[in-house]
Amino acid sequence: MRPTVSVITPSYQQSPFIERTLESVYRQRPHVLEHIVMDGGSTDGTVEILERWRDRITFTSGPDGGQTAAINAGLTKSRGEILAYLNSDDVYYDGAIAAALEAFERHPEADVIYGDADHIDADDQVIGRYPTEEFSLERLKLVCFLSQPAVFFRRRVIEQHGLFDTAFDHCMDYEYWLRLGMRGARFVHLPLRLAASRIHPATKTIRLERVIHAEINDMLRSRLGRIPDNWLSNYAHAVLDRRGVPRAKSRGYRMRVALLAIGAAFRWNGFPSLALLRTVASALRSR
Repeated sequence: MRPTVSVITPSYQQSPFIERTLESVYRQRPHVLEHIVMDGGSTDGTVEILERWRDRITFTSGPDGGQTAAINAGLTKSRGEILAYLNSDDVYYDGAIAAALEAFERHPEADVIYGDADHIDADDQVIGRYPTEEFSLERLKLVCFLSQPAVFFRRRVIEQHGLFDTAFDHCMDYEYWLRLGMRGARFVHLPLRLAASRIHPATKTIRLERVIHAEINDMLRSRLGRIPDNWLSNYAHAVLDRRGVPRAKSRGYRMRVALLAIGAAFRWNGFPSLALLRTVASALRSR
């Protein structure tokens, strides 16, 4: 018999999208043992939707410690041998879990199976592909190339490596993949589109871009000891995005990014790397 699957959905104020999430999980039957929704006390109609689904899901609703704590609480309650979490505005594609289970069967050594994913808008239209890559720990330190809704892992992962770190509100998934990789967990990429991550004005990715990049830098410093230069530049872009400065290839824009990255290097690394200083020198010389 195939392993059983538990899907955890943390939720808060997502009534426009959560039913699409529930439907996408329900369509995976008979492979899903349980779908556990941990709602943070929504007041926007989400709970009424969950009540309509009571015979197909398990849910609780009430104040919690935030998204990461909700995921952990759901994982702790779960009974499945294969685990995943799906945010309340994201969706699985049909056949996603069956494909993941087949991959686990082909790769008994795998701790984590991850697939490809799309970005979609509020109307379910695809707006781009998530930049998924074959697994490399050194590359993962530079780019989070795993799309969280397309990731599945064995129960032994949480038994051996613990739950998600509640110190992080935004990059808890990236920290987890890094932690697993640095501890020797085995990742296998399944080159099939399994899920879609929704991008819309209310998402944290849009609303809190600078805050998220600052947290990523905090996390990388604690896990790696030093922030890679590309993440310092990513933070610089996020700062300019927040200020409403449009991205451009102009010398002026490149200089602003370089100077902000230098400032970020002093903040997180103590001093800029030689490579980053060379980037600034190049921006000064170019037209």
